[in-house]
Amino acid sequence: MLNVIYEDNHLLIVEKPPNLLTQGDATGDPCLADMAKAYLKEKYNKPGDVYLGLVHRLDRPVGGLVALARTSKAASRLSDQLRTHAMQREYLAVVHGADIAANGTCTGYLLDENGTVRCVPEGTKDAKQAVLHWDTLGTRDDLALLHVRLETGRKHQIRVQLANQGHPIVQDMRYGMDPPGEPIALWGARLILTHPIQKNTMRFYSVPKGKAFDGFQAEIDEWIIKEKI
Repeated sequence: MLNVIYEDNHLLIVEKPPNLLTQGDATGDPCLADMAKAYLKEKYNKPGDVYLGLVHRLDRPVGGLVALARTSKAASRLSDQLRTHAMQREYLAVVHGADIAANGTCTGYLLDENGTVRCVPEGTKDAKQAVLHWDTLGTRDDLALLHVRLETGRKHQIRVQLANQGHPIVQDMRYGMDPPGEPIALWGARLILTHPIQKNTMRFYSVPKGKAFDGFQAEIDEWIIKEKI
């Protein structure tokens, strides 16, 4: 079932569940883009192929908000917003280490080596600069809930940079330390964009799902209420 957050003639905002591909790959596994096309085709009884522009992606293990364009004009304008950072994608994450600073910035360079990303020195061939900011919303035991804002959108950026700081995301099977069993504690929780046609600012929220977030429900609710004011 596709969880539709918002829909009009130009825009479709959906909530991707964890462990679902955003876009199809060589595995042939189901993906969000195909599910969204099937939803539109059935709902509007459309013959033939359905146009749907994929503007951005979430890593397969990560759940949260994804913006899709229903027209080529909307896709072009939303892609421009993403490129110029006018579209804001913000995340909630639970990390190991309650001693993390109240807020901070990670600035560095990332190199993708056959699907696995690592931090490397500036000047490394093919490395790309990566910048993110975080605020700590709460702690319990040896865990911390973070609000993460991206300044760049690199592959696996949040996961790699926080792990490099000594605070890997809970249940990150690739860059963390936990055994398998629960979804990664990283969620696309807020999406801010300008409507591609009407030009008004739109804000969308998604409440994280997963065991690691359960102990921080009060902090998550407070964050969403505060941000909506």
